[in-house]
Amino acid sequence: MKGMDQKDARHRISLACDHAGFEMKQAVLAFLKEHGYTVFDRGCEGTESVDYPAYAHLVCGDLQKGLADLGILICGTGIGMSIAANKHKGIRAALCDNEFCAEMTRRHNDANVLCLGARVTDVPTALKLVEIFISTSFEHGRHEKRVAMLNALENGFFS
Repeated sequence: MKGMDQKDARHRISLACDHAGFEMKQAVLAFLKEHGYTVFDRGCEGTESVDYPAYAHLVCGDLQKGLADLGILICGTGIGMSIAANKHKGIRAALCDNEFCAEMTRRHNDANVLCLGARVTDVPTALKLVEIFISTSFEHGRHEKRVAMLNALENGFFS
């Protein structure tokens, strides 16, 4: 697999899901471990109903504290997790359902959290999106200004 044999410098991944994403999370966890990534599994632990914002908060906290380099969040559609994650300072979460978006959000937006929808994306596709997301680097250049603008928006300094 492209990029997976030569681990990106970003190799610590924080991973969580809600009940709808549990089975997909287990597949992603196994995939990442198989490829030698350090993974922090922040739950949930089964298919009993849980509240996704709590799990998004755990993953985002790992990134904010520097414990993880990237995060992956999974719920039914990925929408709830992406909304919850993007409420956290310094988080640029992107809901992706295709390879182009998974690559471009890293290259152009320096996204640090991938959100997936277990009810709308099959596991093989999700694993491919994970592979692309974690092995793609930020391009810098003209995109640095735009990411700085996102940070300014987050901090209330955009004019």
